[in-house]
Amino acid sequence: MKIPRHVAIILDGNGRWAKSKGMPRNYGHTAGAKNVETVCAAAYDLGIKYVTMYAFSTENWNRPEGEVAALMKLLESYLKNCIKTADKNNMRVRVIGDTMRLSEKFQEQIRLLEEASKKNDGLYLQIAINYGSRDEIIRAMRRYFSDIEAGKCSAEEISEEVFEQYLDTAGVPDPDLLIRTSGEQRLSNYLLWQLAYSEFYFTEVPWPEFGKEELEKAIEAYNSRDRRFGGLAPEIK
Repeated sequence: MKIPRHVAIILDGNGRWAKSKGMPRNYGHTAGAKNVETVCAAAYDLGIKYVTMYAFSTENWNRPEGEVAALMKLLESYLKNCIKTADKNNMRVRVIGDTMRLSEKFQEQIRLLEEASKKNDGLYLQIAINYGSRDEIIRAMRRYFSDIEAGKCSAEEISEEVFEQYLDTAGVPDPDLLIRTSGEQRLSNYLLWQLAYSEFYFTEVPWPEFGKEELEKAIEAYNSRDRRFGGLAPEIK
């Protein structure tokens, strides 16, 4: 079985899962955060090299204030604990997204985690926090235009390969497979550039219940696809 090198995941269904159990939404978010380590361990065991998880989108700020505050607290706590987890599992962690809107304490936690895990060479985990793909592309354009003004490059030099180096995911290969849990079938402003040639897998299973067995089902579905391009069938990454 061919294992995808990079899997992107939209972690959906935490709130609905909690509601189905008669519990508040934050109970589902807590369970979902705990499941991240489970799925990362399973991914590594299966031979996946990169995992990118959508934890908090730019649109999530529109949720009720109390839920946003609880999510921020949960994410800060997760990143703090993730330093030990990353060390234990030889996992490198990077946060993508516009972190400038996050609190100084949160930004410092991100810096500490990335620094502490940068030498690890096991699974490479990217966590998207305050991330939106349109926002990412606009930020990349601003950085490129700034370099043009500084004389570091010219407009004529732009190409896909050059532009990718200005994205949050610079240096990481594009996902081979996108997984979205809990039944929704849309991208929700997630990795629009990077998912151009990825296979999509949608499942009704909510994120807190998505474990190794479900990940294996997604990979089996990925293997069943006949990846074609331009009428031929070469391997696309």
